[in-house]
Amino acid sequence: MAIAAVPKRLTIHGRATVAFDRGRLREVYHTDPLRLLFPTPASGDPVTAVVVTTSGGLVGGDRLEIAVSVGEGASALVTAQAAEKVYRSAGEDVRVDVRLAVGDGGWLEWLPQETILFDAARLRRTTSVAVNGSGRLLAGELLVFGRIARGERFTQGLARDAWEVRRDGRLAWADALHLDGDVAALLDHPAGFAGATAYGTIVYVGGDAADRLDAARALLEDAAPRAGATVLDEVLVIRLLGRDAQRLRADFGRVWAGLRKELNGLPARLPRLWHV
Repeated sequence: MAIAAVPKRLTIHGRATVAFDRGRLREVYHTDPLRLLFPTPASGDPVTAVVVTTSGGLVGGDRLEIAVSVGEGASALVTAQAAEKVYRSAGEDVRVDVRLAVGDGGWLEWLPQETILFDAARLRRTTSVAVNGSGRLLAGELLVFGRIARGERFTQGLARDAWEVRRDGRLAWADALHLDGDVAALLDHPAGFAGATAYGTIVYVGGDAADRLDAARALLEDAAPRAGATVLDEVLVIRLLGRDAQRLRADFGRVWAGLRKELNGLPARLPRLWHV
């Protein structure tokens, strides 16, 4: 008896590109499962774009490419409709490549919601940043290690989250989180994550980064037990770790809201989608 061949699982390769000039959109492009939406900005906010993943989550072999650019003197806020879920993988990696570019005198906020890693998920994410002249960028990411409310933790798999920041074409900062194999032991180790279930990164790039360090540390005073801020070559880096993923999300949002007001005089609040 002939045995029917098992069809190969179809993977996805979504692309989204959005570019802003002063007061207008210059370019918009997206392919499944990515969509770009443009809600009316909240009062006092810059032009706003929302990234939507219509597939409901990512599995091994899937790939997303997102490119956001802000031209000279332009401002924009780019957020996400909901948390991104990375499901268990049979072996292949999910790849997410994010490219952010800011022109002279521009301002860009990149604020996706959290990425939730199911047990045995495999994620490789790279965020590449290019800021020119007096341009400024405020960017962040949140990782949640498991479906915590269901009692499931991310115990094995891959979580690689890499950043690369360039100022006027020169490499200013590069960093990568890499958890592989027996992730549970790495997350529980007292010299490492010490049992944290969530991890947040906020990066500010601008010529005044060093002058903002004290303000950033003040915002962290009531944040997660393990949080800190430092400056490296006009790049302000904030990191937060916590055992309570919901509290860390709230702390991350509060720090972000305070930073956008401190840095650019914007309302001290998160996008409305963060509260849906």
